[in-house]
Amino acid sequence: MTKYRFTPQTYRSFALASLAALALSTGCDEDQSAEGPPKSAVPRTYGDAPAAGAPAAPQVDPAAVLAAAKPLFGALDAEAKNADNPWTAPKADLGRMLYYETRLSKNHDLSCNSCHDLEKFGVDVREIDGKRAKTSEGHKKAFGDRNSPTVYNAAFHLAQFWDGRAADVEEQAKGPILNPVEMAMPDEATVVATLKSIPGYVEAFKTAFPDSADPVTYDNMAKAIGVFERKLVTPSKFDVFIAGDASALTDAEAAGLKTFMDVGCTQCHSGALLGGNQFQKLGSVKPWPGAKDEGRFALTKSAPDKFSFKVPSLRNITETAPYLHDGSVESLEVMVQKMAEHQLAKGSLSDEETKSIMTFLATLTGDVDAEYIKAPTLPDSGPDTPAPDAS
Repeated sequence: MTKYRFTPQTYRSFALASLAALALSTGCDEDQSAEGPPKSAVPRTYGDAPAAGAPAAPQVDPAAVLAAAKPLFGALDAEAKNADNPWTAPKADLGRMLYYETRLSKNHDLSCNSCHDLEKFGVDVREIDGKRAKTSEGHKKAFGDRNSPTVYNAAFHLAQFWDGRAADVEEQAKGPILNPVEMAMPDEATVVATLKSIPGYVEAFKTAFPDSADPVTYDNMAKAIGVFERKLVTPSKFDVFIAGDASALTDAEAAGLKTFMDVGCTQCHSGALLGGNQFQKLGSVKPWPGAKDEGRFALTKSAPDKFSFKVPSLRNITETAPYLHDGSVESLEVMVQKMAEHQLAKGSLSDEETKSIMTFLATLTGDVDAEYIKAPTLPDSGPDTPAPDAS
């Protein structure tokens, strides 16, 4: 499938025209307004032409699909802004270095990028027996209980982690570094001492936080990483479509979007992220077999939260297997079918419906800014920088 390529000029043009997402009355979080649909479809200028002998494209009116979709979705913004931590180039440059920095781990062998590989759509692609591992390998080859979700577009989510225990990406950045199963640093003081032992970081923190009397702090480390992550945004052809260009999707893709809406997927997967804006019980219609992780209940101790998790965004979903909080589902097609069985009143999808939805989901695979995520040159250790510790 030909992939729509974005330039900064193109992104700005449709970002300005994009609409905020509306939530459904069936439990989504936001309630915003949208413009009316275009009066007619723009002549198609891109998209795959059908191959010779291929089945006829589904009979849909892309303009009508767009009109139905606009109140439910929205195009991505260029940045997930945080008024308390505004984006600056020095902070983003520092955050990029820290994102790739293995000296933030006890044994100097893990970084944020280890479990959220920016060149692989922000997920852990390390394999076991030829398959992507369900959960990530951390310190001393220990494995966590939950799958590492993509970091792309994550700063737009209502909260971070599967159970929502961190309010934003700045707070989230503090967790894995001190988690004994992940990067395993013993405490914040050790992290700060390590950073202060590296002359290049001392200077980078001063530049990034010029108003701080003591710029090298654990909070400032998290702020820098957070600022960097707030522009990890992957616009796709779907954004061009939802901003008003009905020709941006092929007829088959538009038909897939119509199926996605018709069967009820938008009860959970709405907004600009197609998810990420609410928590839902896994097995809300039909109990999920073998469910053990109680999700948000472990955090809130509220009975309605038992087996509830943050609804994942469907952005880049074709690239971010395995699926579910525990990484137990390898195939996206199987995941779609299981969602219908356990989360939708419809209870099942036909093969045709599943394939149609899969065709639409591929339009959510976006473009990564290769320059923005390029691995930086990290500063040299100083004479007092701690040595790796495998214990």
